[in-house]
Amino acid sequence: MNERIRAKQVRVIAEDGEQLGIMSPIDALREAEERGYDLVEVAPNAVPPVCRIMDYGKYKYQQSKREKESRKHQHVITIKEVKYRPKIDTHDFDYKTNHVREFLEGGNKVKVTIMFRGRELAHPEFGHAILARVVEATKDLCQDEYDPYRLRLEGRTMSMVLSPSR
Repeated sequence: MNERIRAKQVRVIAEDGEQLGIMSPIDALREAEERGYDLVEVAPNAVPPVCRIMDYGKYKYQQSKREKESRKHQHVITIKEVKYRPKIDTHDFDYKTNHVREFLEGGNKVKVTIMFRGRELAHPEFGHAILARVVEATKDLCQDEYDPYRLRLEGRTMSMVLSPSR
């Protein structure tokens, strides 16, 4: 930009898109200053490098506005985790399953984890049963068919990820 351009010759494009030709960077900078703009190098790898006469501050502002607008229309899917225990009470199960339903309705993936302690590890079928109940309670919001009986213990946990149906 401006005095930092180090090429011997540059192709200059005016602010309205008109080509002004090939000239030295000093002449191009003088032309830009006469018009009240900046000289910005837009294609440094071209032969000769291409410079454009433009309002650099306005250009950066418009670029940041475009980036904000594109980020506004994105929906970031996050993975929420809900942890269950094999000997969970029905009220606690319902309460946590309602949270799973809320997360799925919000468009988030949900990782359902069963945590085992001590002698509970001897009965992984209790964990399979809990996961089957969760899948049954949320099947209208889930994308795929899940088979909780194919899951295995990974250390002291058993987990599956539910995807929303959107």
